[in-house]
Amino acid sequence: MSSPRRETGPPDLTNHEGFGAFYAEHVDDVLRFVTRRVADPHLAADLTADVFLAAMGAAGTYRSGRGAPIAWLFGIARNVVAGHARGRARESGALARLSGRRLLDAEDVAALEERIDAERAFRVLAERHATLSEPLRAALDMVVVDELTPAEAALALGVTQATVRVRLHRARRALRAAAPASDVPGSRLEATR
Repeated sequence: MSSPRRETGPPDLTNHEGFGAFYAEHVDDVLRFVTRRVADPHLAADLTADVFLAAMGAAGTYRSGRGAPIAWLFGIARNVVAGHARGRARESGALARLSGRRLLDAEDVAALEERIDAERAFRVLAERHATLSEPLRAALDMVVVDELTPAEAALALGVTQATVRVRLHRARRALRAAAPASDVPGSRLEATR
């Protein structure tokens, strides 16, 4: 059992002596309040300290007409313990969402950066491709994207093979002129000569 409470009136937390006396008078009661709600003794000590820190910050809100200082302090303690519980719940929820997900290591980050760069290069090339005239775009698409030979593309387009080759040359030249050569992926584009 706790010793009888003195309840000396409004807490004077504005100076070291007042806070020290208030702390000494109520620390055991607050610690009991907190330990009934948490199982870890270290956590109970931390939360008790948090209660008194919060009480220092809220000293101006104490109204003696609303009840004894210990009731006010227990209200603060209840809020501190509840806030801790909410934080733990958020943490558990975040951990649950992360469980089963693999965090990225340096290789994964490098692979993602390469993929982003490749996508960027593709978007730039697609923008340049869109500026080509329809006949140049059609010849280029049939040979590069659809992987037809120039002879097969000529047959599909209803033009001569020489026309397809000229259109391919003009399309490649237009794409190269639009940007530095290092920006134009060349594996399939150049291999179709």
